Amino acid sequence: MKVILNRVDENFHFEGTGASSVPVNIDGSVKIGGSNSGARPMELILMGLGSCGAMDIISILKKQKQNLKDFKILINGERDYNQTPAVFTSINIEFQLFGDLDFNKVEKAVNLSMQKYCSATAMLENSVNISYSFKILQM
Repeated sequence: MKVILNRVDENFHFEGTGASSVPVNIDGSVKIGGSNSGARPMELILMGLGSCGAMDIISILKKQKQNLKDFKILINGERDYNQTPAVFTSINIEFQLFGDLDFNKVEKAVNLSMQKYCSATAMLENSVNISYSFKILQM
């Protein structure tokens, strides 16, 4: 896997691209001299973790012939700002699935993703406490 980061301005704004060639903007906050033109690097870690799990879950639910109408993921990462580097100390993920879904099938899909298939979870789980839950909601 290869990504390229190209600097956009004289400060912290970068545009990243990977195999898909779809640009991702990354920047720092105004507080540190950035222009607030993109996601923060640590936000991207949380987004990567959540989307990795979501792709597994969607794939499993499709195989189970579940009618998933929509999907939202809420992720909260806690960092210890008294330490350098200020790494995540805990991450909580809440998967919100919308549709007429079988609870047991969703539970199985979520657990398989988070305990077996998600590479991002496997990479992070030895350094940070990752908890997760799910809700089935009607639209």
